[in-house]
Amino acid sequence: MVTYKVSVIPGDGIGPEVIAEGVKVIDAASEVYNFEVEWVYYPFGADHYLATGELLSEESLKELEKYKVIYMGAVGDPRVPPGILEKGILLNLRFYFDEYINLRPVQLFEGVPTPLAGKSPKDINFDVIRENTEDLYVGLGGRVKGKTKNELNLYRKIYNVKFGLDIESDLDEIAYQLMVVSKKGCERVVRYAFELAKKKGKTKVTSVDKANVLTYAYGLWREVVEKVKKDYPNIEVEYAYVDAAAMWFVKNPEAFQVVVTPNMFGDILTDLGAMIQGGLGMAAGANINPEGTSMFEPIHGSAPKYKGLNKANPIATILAGKLMLEFLGEEEAAKLVEKAVREVLKEGKVKPMDLGGLAKTFEVGDAIARKVKELNKGV
Repeated sequence: MVTYKVSVIPGDGIGPEVIAEGVKVIDAASEVYNFEVEWVYYPFGADHYLATGELLSEESLKELEKYKVIYMGAVGDPRVPPGILEKGILLNLRFYFDEYINLRPVQLFEGVPTPLAGKSPKDINFDVIRENTEDLYVGLGGRVKGKTKNELNLYRKIYNVKFGLDIESDLDEIAYQLMVVSKKGCERVVRYAFELAKKKGKTKVTSVDKANVLTYAYGLWREVVEKVKKDYPNIEVEYAYVDAAAMWFVKNPEAFQVVVTPNMFGDILTDLGAMIQGGLGMAAGANINPEGTSMFEPIHGSAPKYKGLNKANPIATILAGKLMLEFLGEEEAAKLVEKAVREVLKEGKVKPMDLGGLAKTFEVGDAIARKVKELNKGV
């Protein structure tokens, strides 16, 4: 019997509650398909930070590097200033492990309401591939009064770049933020998108950018798309500016199959995608390094005001677990988990509160775990 060691960071707020249900469902699937999961828990989050002053030490990162996957709840707490936990834990994990792929399926399930009039599950079913380590999110910038010299360093697993800045301003203060994209960084995420389309039998990849205004960074992005698409002659390439893409997400979501986009635009568009698929409680995400440690999480936050109330929808976390099973190579178990989610939602007897139901967090998890066992191998 195969055993997978999975590191778990339940995090803050509702994180531990939804993670518990994800673990429950994956354990049910593992029984059906005869593999084991050894869950190894880590305390990183607000309580740990407030008690120790530690976010993620180099030693902790090296410890987590022993695992192929991390199952993540959510971070964020009103006792800690905004951004500290998110940057110190979540972004630190993405950058340290070079998780350059952010995969977010946008999929509407039967029985889940969408705010888009006249749209059904057959209309809303596509994947967004977001570049995850570059763009404006590299965190390089500063604030200047008068004259200053500054050196900014950007280290990634695939490169190291230094910017020497000599700044002079006659304003009382300016702020600046650098956007950085690399040819290699673009190519690997664009190629992943085409490979995903090929694997799923899709016929179109939509590249989203703002190359008409941000000409240097996204001009390079488009050059890379043009280069990579030559290796996939059976896949159509469509280009869209991000403002138009946002409009089409709402107006004609059925036009999309696989979307690939730089970091910042992907962050915005996938939250929009979450809403058209029924809300943040339905939206799963994967931060992937195909050759390294990858992290799987719901895309919602920690929602601290709901902590301990068992009102949170765990389905996003359960579907993130489904993505994790796919990454581990347990494709049939992943299909079973998704089918169980689909059946429970379709039946409508156990419905999460954010979808208009009365079921508590653990009741939703129980129902999906039971359905996994009922369906058994008849997927």
